Amino acid sequence: MNLLESFKDVHTFIFDVDGVLTDGNLLITESGELLRTMNVRDGYAMKRALQAGYLVCIITGGNSLGVNDRLRALGINEIHSGINNKIAVYNQIVDQHNLEEGGILYLGDDMPDYEVMRRVGLPACPKDAIREIKEIATYISPMEGGKGCVRDVIEKVLRLNGDW
Repeated sequence: MNLLESFKDVHTFIFDVDGVLTDGNLLITESGELLRTMNVRDGYAMKRALQAGYLVCIITGGNSLGVNDRLRALGINEIHSGINNKIAVYNQIVDQHNLEEGGILYLGDDMPDYEVMRRVGLPACPKDAIREIKEIATYISPMEGGKGCVRDVIEKVLRLNGDW
């Protein structure tokens, strides 16, 4: 099977936040608040995937009310934040939704994503992910984290399935 064909089998997207939905940078205000930026096109693609019936989940070590509010506003209900053990949450998602792992695309960029990426059918990462993640990724997006890598993978899947 060629790489493009593996995108056609995706029914579930799972995303990390920092370094994937954001560029991984934090702006720290004088009051200590942590600010992140997210790409509007990534948001549009996630909303479009949900409308087309795909499952979109978030598993992140960060815990930001602003990020969670943004994701909920897009229609994402499966948001797991402040997570130290991503594989345990991943297993819960798979069990709860009775998912076939071969149809799951996980987009991660750093070591906390490693174990989950080894389990999914389509492990993917942004082009600025760390070396260890790139080594296990089946697909490396030409886009950086927070700069369209989420849109890249979602659009591929939806276009291949006639859902775009």
